[in-house]
Amino acid sequence: MTAIKHALQRDIFTPNDERLLSIVNVCKAGKKKRNCFLCATVTTERPVQVNVVKVKKSDKGDFYKRQTAWALRDLAVVDAKDAVKENPEFDLHFDKVYKWVASSTVEKNTFISCIWKLNQRYLRKKIDFINVSSQLLEELPKVAEESVPSGENQSVAGGDEEAVDEYQELNAREEQDIEIMMEGCECAISNAEAFAEKLSRELQVLDGANIQSIMASEKQVNILMKLLDEALKEVDQIELKLSSYEEMLQSVKEQMDQISESNHLIHLSNTNNVKLLSEIEFLVNHMDLAKGHIKALQEGDLTSSRGIEACTNAADALLQCMNVALRPGHDMLHAVKQQQQRFSDLREQFARRLASHLNSVFVQQGHDQSSTLAQHSVELTLPNHHPFHRDLLRYAKLMEWLKNTDYGKYEGLTKNYMDYLSRLYEREIKDFFEVAKIKMTGTTREGKKFGLHGSSGKLTGSTSSLNKLSVQSSGNRRSQSSSLLDMGNMSASDLDVADRTKFDKIFEQVLSELEPLCLAEQDFISKFFKLQQHQSISGSATNEAEEMDAGALSRSYTSGVPQTVSSEKDMIRQMMTKIFRCIEPELNNLIALGDKIDSFNSLYMLVKMSHHVWTAQNVDPASFLSTTLGNVLVTVKRNFDKCISNQMKQMDEVKISKKSKVGILPFVAEFEEFAALAESIFKNAERRGDLDKAYIKLIRAVFVSVEKVANESQKTPRDVVMMENFHHIFATLSRLKISCLEAEKKEAKQKYTDHLQSYVIYSLGQPLEKLNHFFEGVEARVAQGIREEEVSYQLAFNKQELRKVIKEYPGKEVKKGLDNLYKKVDKHLCEEENLLQVVWHSMQDEFIRQYKHFEGLIARCYPGSGITMEFTIQDILDYCSSIAQSH
Repeated sequence: MTAIKHALQRDIFTPNDERLLSIVNVCKAGKKKRNCFLCATVTTERPVQVNVVKVKKSDKGDFYKRQTAWALRDLAVVDAKDAVKENPEFDLHFDKVYKWVASSTVEKNTFISCIWKLNQRYLRKKIDFINVSSQLLEELPKVAEESVPSGENQSVAGGDEEAVDEYQELNAREEQDIEIMMEGCECAISNAEAFAEKLSRELQVLDGANIQSIMASEKQVNILMKLLDEALKEVDQIELKLSSYEEMLQSVKEQMDQISESNHLIHLSNTNNVKLLSEIEFLVNHMDLAKGHIKALQEGDLTSSRGIEACTNAADALLQCMNVALRPGHDMLHAVKQQQQRFSDLREQFARRLASHLNSVFVQQGHDQSSTLAQHSVELTLPNHHPFHRDLLRYAKLMEWLKNTDYGKYEGLTKNYMDYLSRLYEREIKDFFEVAKIKMTGTTREGKKFGLHGSSGKLTGSTSSLNKLSVQSSGNRRSQSSSLLDMGNMSASDLDVADRTKFDKIFEQVLSELEPLCLAEQDFISKFFKLQQHQSISGSATNEAEEMDAGALSRSYTSGVPQTVSSEKDMIRQMMTKIFRCIEPELNNLIALGDKIDSFNSLYMLVKMSHHVWTAQNVDPASFLSTTLGNVLVTVKRNFDKCISNQMKQMDEVKISKKSKVGILPFVAEFEEFAALAESIFKNAERRGDLDKAYIKLIRAVFVSVEKVANESQKTPRDVVMMENFHHIFATLSRLKISCLEAEKKEAKQKYTDHLQSYVIYSLGQPLEKLNHFFEGVEARVAQGIREEEVSYQLAFNKQELRKVIKEYPGKEVKKGLDNLYKKVDKHLCEEENLLQVVWHSMQDEFIRQYKHFEGLIARCYPGSGITMEFTIQDILDYCSSIAQSH
């Protein structure tokens, strides 16, 4: 073990500046016995670090390598397992528990004892030693008492450690001095006694020199003491002179103190005078109102621009004087209190005079504006309030002053303005709408049948119920159009594009007149009454309305702006609502009239109203105009939905004549008219989504109603009704190119094609009936398994029977049958759709197809018989062509 210990010290620990103190040969408990060594080491440099190192033998050679190291300060518990019996097992508790089995109990005990001593000397921490024999620890108290942390000769682990601690290495300086000393003595190495004797002699010489030096320095000390005594005498003389000087300066000090106190009092007096002057100047400069301002406030002319400007400047000056920030103590001065009372009296007097004058201006404006109403009674224009606004805006700064100084009078002026202006605007707007209604209906006399009574222009009538359509006996388009839906007590034949265009222009002019009027008034209210308009962030109600039904749209617009708007913005909206309270009902009455004249007018109104709402939303989404137009847009949208519902109801209630052919159904023609009109109106419109939804509803209703009428038709075949009407629908959709109806266009084309083919097959039937029955029997035999070339041997289907049947259909008889078929088709089809030639050509193709089928059966079943039809394909083409030309 000693040899291993020296080897480990040399190979592993010496290169790392460490000393190996104890070693134990161990293996891990419970596993394959792979031996290793646990070593207790300390570093040679200070501060000393104590480690427990695990060393194992390398797998590739006989040398040892360092595997793991733990600091002793991390050791918490040492468990010897059994303090009485000899047991080589022990545990070390570091970051986890390490279980070891020593090669012998002696090595284990030696190692644990070394750990205990190292802990006591270097760490002084409480490591728990459990199940350790007391004999191992009985020396510890004495060791602990004698140990000194900074000592270098303390026992650690046996004799080897003590020897190491007693020996002290020489430093470089000591080694150099010893070498120099030994070089000076030739016998230092060969004769140590002679060298020691020489050193002793030299030491005696040095001691004698030291004694002589001490004796020589005593004389110098005596001389130094004498010099110190002389210096003390000189110091005493200087102190006496300084005392006399101090007595002389004492009187001068007293005189200077008196002068300094006098200067301080003078400076304090000057400072007080300056501060007093500053306070007086502050009060005079900030609380002195010029006589000109006082005169302007008391007697200033509030009618001229110069007088208004003077009053405005005086009011501002008065406000500055009243709002001056007084310094502490100023409010206790009698003069200041008097001046403040004077300012309050001036403010009250001028506020009363200003409010009285502005009330007079409001009343006068009402009278002046009423006198100009007559010239606008025949024109569709609203009076211009710009001059009135321009005159009143001169008082805007005074209104702001009044708002800041006397809010009660400001509020009273606001109420009076709303009262006077609401009555004025009500007269103007009602007269304006009366003119619009007269222009829409033509004359006042004609307007009576639309429910117009008196100058108020209110509607008293209601839209009558829709009349049911009836299909007239003739098939021409003119007679069918006379049976269209009666919209609002007027038949559609009485309305034309010019009438609707006229209504569109009048409605646009109404909105165009109202919009600048409301915006100008709102801008004036904001400027005159000094109310701030803040743009609020909200989504466009118009875009949202496109995705809502009428009820949801109503809730959207009536909910107004968000609840977090400012109080001033609420006040603007409340004032506008009171001043223009008649706009919304008048617009609703006008919309009801337009819808009563022609329900298609709702299309024009929807487009125009949506555009104006969109414009108003862009300017200010929370403004009165935006909210009002949004509410009216809800009504227009409901009328539009009602128009669509009425057309669908009309389709459900349609009745057809049992004695005349159907032709193009009225609601199909009506859909064409509606689509053409709507496309022209909604071109580049913002609310295209509403129209697309209406298209889908209408076209589906048209499809259902066409099939319903076709099923009920007695005079005209079902296929003809379906074919003609779906052809008309397909042509309409192809011409108008409505993107949202592409699927319906394809469906209409497919229905037209299917029913055309069905009608051709049904009408053509079996023109060669007996021949057709004959070949059906031939095909039946073939289906039963008889070969085609053997069919001629059947008694009922031999060549003689075939020739007999063919002779019954000469060319003349075939032409006669085709001529009768042409006349029959001509009676079924209407002239408007012009499908006769298309149908006739399809019948010709179908007849030729049947002819080729018969020829093929003859060639296969009767080969070499030489049997042919009495007519050829060319004959069929000639027959069909001559019949078509003759008719």
